[in-house]
Amino acid sequence: GTQSYLQALLSLYKLFCPELVTITLPGKMKAYFRNPEGPWKAAINTVRQRNQENSQVSRPLFLGTSQPQSRKRKWNTQISIPASSTNKNNLEEDREKKRVDLYSTNESFPVEQLQNFSQLLQNIHRLEFPSQMGSVLTNPLLLHYMNCFKDESVDLRLYYWMDQTLQQECTWCVADNSQYEEEFKNFLETVYKTECFLQEGFSSCEEFLYKSLPLWDGFCCRSQILRFVSWIPLRSCSEIKSHLYDPLAQLFLTSSLYFKCSVLESLKELLQNWLNCHVTHLDSESDS
Repeated sequence: GTQSYLQALLSLYKLFCPELVTITLPGKMKAYFRNPEGPWKAAINTVRQRNQENSQVSRPLFLGTSQPQSRKRKWNTQISIPASSTNKNNLEEDREKKRVDLYSTNESFPVEQLQNFSQLLQNIHRLEFPSQMGSVLTNPLLLHYMNCFKDESVDLRLYYWMDQTLQQECTWCVADNSQYEEEFKNFLETVYKTECFLQEGFSSCEEFLYKSLPLWDGFCCRSQILRFVSWIPLRSCSEIKSHLYDPLAQLFLTSSLYFKCSVLESLKELLQNWLNCHVTHLDSESDS
């Protein structure tokens, strides 16, 4: 047919077995299939460059076919979760007034002044999320607020920030990045505690797992990665098998007994979370 994905598949067959495809295909087509050798070629090129120059690689190279942005990280910096802060203009106006009534209904309540749960309840309808959404990971009051008010824009802001951070800091997807493993491990631990608090997984963490598991060695940040597995939302069997079970099965067959038990434990917790989520939805439907 004329469907683009079928033409892409036929062009791939024609490239390797031209005698099997006799029809004429367009000369210029969009690339629908990634080169499976891309990550390994990138790793080999990194080793070659290191051996040729006899010096440290100037900057890390992503194990992928696309060229990433420079990390520009100083040697003494760490993965930082931003502090809670509202819009800068609003803060300057509040400081100039100095006598703003925190309980008035016309003014927004700055998150820096949110100290306890009673303040959250009294100002919940005029509280605004911080300018840097990453700060909610370490603020239980803002996480309560996030649970109460489901806002798509808030979820997208947190998704983009977390997705970018996970991609840039993943220690086994970036060559020569082992010195940042402890920082990355602590960051994953913080995100996992947030998922436990919210009782649901982040979509950015799910996508990160699906992208990074095929390259994972089963050792780096093992406990944190397997904990992320336990919060994957319920999907179809085909999606779960191809994205989760198949990469884990390759490591499972050649791993130690401890790793096998850890994987089984994480899958048991995944099943428990699915059952709890299902029961919660049934309770909410019966109440309505």
